Amino acid sequence: MKSSARILLGLIFVALAGKLTSLLLGATKPQWIEQSREQMTVLLGGETSKMADPQTPKSLPPSEVFSLVSLPTPERISKLELILERGHQPDQNRARYLLAVTALENQQPDQALQYLDNLDMDYPLLTGYIRLKQADAYVMKGESENAAVIWSEIIENDFNSAIIGEARYHLGKKDPQNWETLIAEYPEHPRTHEIIQERLAKNPDQPALLKILSQQTPEAKGMNQVRDRLVSEYQNQLTPEDWSAIAQGYWETWEYGKAGEAYGNAPKTPKNLYRQARSLQVSGETGKAKQIYLELLKTFPDTEETGLGLRRLAGMVSRSEAIFYLDQVINQFPQEAPDALITQAQLLAAEGKTQLAQQARETLLNNYSQSDAAADYRWERAEAAAKQGNIKAAIDWVTAITEENPKDILAAKAGFWRGKWLQQQGETTAAETQFQETLSQYPESYYAWRSAVHLGLPVGDFDTIRDQMPKVVKPTSRPSLPAGSALLKELYRLGQDDAAWTLWQMETSNSSSLSVEEQFTDGVLRLTQAKYLQGIGQISSLQYRDEPAEIARWQNLRETPMYWQALFPFPYHKSILKWSQQRELNPLLTISLIRQESRFEKEIGSVAGAKGLMQIMPSTGEWVASKTNLKTYSLVNPEDNIQLGTWYLDYTHDRYDNHSMLAVASYNAGPGNVAKWVKRYGLADADEFVQNIPFPETKGYVEAVFGNYWNYLRLYNPEIQTHL
Repeated sequence: MKSSARILLGLIFVALAGKLTSLLLGATKPQWIEQSREQMTVLLGGETSKMADPQTPKSLPPSEVFSLVSLPTPERISKLELILERGHQPDQNRARYLLAVTALENQQPDQALQYLDNLDMDYPLLTGYIRLKQADAYVMKGESENAAVIWSEIIENDFNSAIIGEARYHLGKKDPQNWETLIAEYPEHPRTHEIIQERLAKNPDQPALLKILSQQTPEAKGMNQVRDRLVSEYQNQLTPEDWSAIAQGYWETWEYGKAGEAYGNAPKTPKNLYRQARSLQVSGETGKAKQIYLELLKTFPDTEETGLGLRRLAGMVSRSEAIFYLDQVINQFPQEAPDALITQAQLLAAEGKTQLAQQARETLLNNYSQSDAAADYRWERAEAAAKQGNIKAAIDWVTAITEENPKDILAAKAGFWRGKWLQQQGETTAAETQFQETLSQYPESYYAWRSAVHLGLPVGDFDTIRDQMPKVVKPTSRPSLPAGSALLKELYRLGQDDAAWTLWQMETSNSSSLSVEEQFTDGVLRLTQAKYLQGIGQISSLQYRDEPAEIARWQNLRETPMYWQALFPFPYHKSILKWSQQRELNPLLTISLIRQESRFEKEIGSVAGAKGLMQIMPSTGEWVASKTNLKTYSLVNPEDNIQLGTWYLDYTHDRYDNHSMLAVASYNAGPGNVAKWVKRYGLADADEFVQNIPFPETKGYVEAVFGNYWNYLRLYNPEIQTHL
């Protein structure tokens, strides 16, 4: 029998087993179960039977259920009940499942069992989860034996590992052997991690369990303490692979001193040696770092990491040694050569060898014209020319960026300033054309917004944004994920986020690396778990893919609204709208500042002591609370933090006559610094003012916040979308 036929027979067996169990356990069939089911045709062993995939029939209209997931519960229930009466079969199945989930949330197990009765026959894609929900209902009813029958049935029928892990977890509460099996067979399962944490709380002296956590949950809260214990108490029991996992965990949490030591015990690979040397360098152990860079060069003379390592090494040695190492990079490692040429030119110029320095720059522009380093150098020359009043030369330099480096991060900036400088030259038509090109080619950029302002579009400017109250419209349904199984995609669109996240972890547990689509999917699913910093980081870092095929797939993703809505999510929606309206603040400016300050991590803290979504210093929070008569509050409570933060943002606006750019700059750098800059540069040209901000952090902060604002405006305000 063909494998596809085996799978179908397996599904039929599972469904029939579920039906039999329902009858044995005495479930009652409600009247609406008797509705006719759609017929499907499938070839089994050469014979035709009436069956088909109920999830994706081509003739059916789009699902109504997916658009109901984000609605308030009472409204969602009423609409789902209507779909039970008049919807097409797949949507009725989805509605029954979601109504059962809601019934369980409301402690109504009998109602849940009615919705779930025989649903596995009609909805085979979700059979395993339907069975789990039935078991949950029996537990809620106090009928644990019936639940155990279902959990055992799940294991016997070989469902996917996410579902089996859940079943073993529950059975293990009475039979500990199930937990042993879960730990041994599914170390990546979240339930395994719960069991391990529980066991470690009772007996911390279990290095085998600590190692599982180190390998499987490197980003979890408190993991650096786990790694510290493994290193300090059990280092003699650690394998090189254990050290590699520990080192990577330290590296990804910026514990570079510890990472350097751990990588020293990990397998000698190009990546591990580079990271060991770089960690030591960042930690100030330059002597050791030099030795490891040289070991990298000797052991792996031709790898990509070696080229980067030589560039790092050049920054730690004498000028003559640096030029020697940079020559090696230029001759052997074309990927690193552009940056090496720029550094070499700077070193040669410092030695007074201006002709050799110029030759290095010319080599950069001639041989690596499309490199990021070439774009950086062109922008540096454009800025210098503009400051000297040579606007024509500045235009020439940025024109080269738009032509030679159109995909570089500086391209949007170059295009915008080309338009600005053309304006200054009196070439208004050419300037308008350039602003339009910047807006269309780089629609997500801060400079796209500045171009839209100069084109006269109704997008708000620095001195008008505060008072605007744009309509905010969030998507009503979730698009399908670009990676993962059909089951994963269905769970995600149904809003079953915890189940989807667990399933995804199991589906990717054996992947050494993720494809472009998988990395994006991983980021999106992290957002559903309120892991906003990680999720946005995963999606944003796709820009660093360097293989042409991967870049093309990333560009395809960028063409979808889903990509941008994931990069610019809208959590804490109600609180942001509520407090922004109360302070008469543009809510999109509020969320833009939150995204920059905290990436929506409600408990995040800064080195300086700022806390929460809007990164409020405790002393500022105390002062604002006294002004607003807020008696009790917590800076890590989203509602309190937004309440206090919007008051302070309103305060900074009042201080600067509602000039949002100055208010935002003050939020970052303080009012004293902003006052000095206004006095020094004036506000005749706001773009020039931003460009002249002397603090790189604050300059980047201002551009990031208003770049965020522009993206939230174009993504969530339908009126602006009509102008673009």
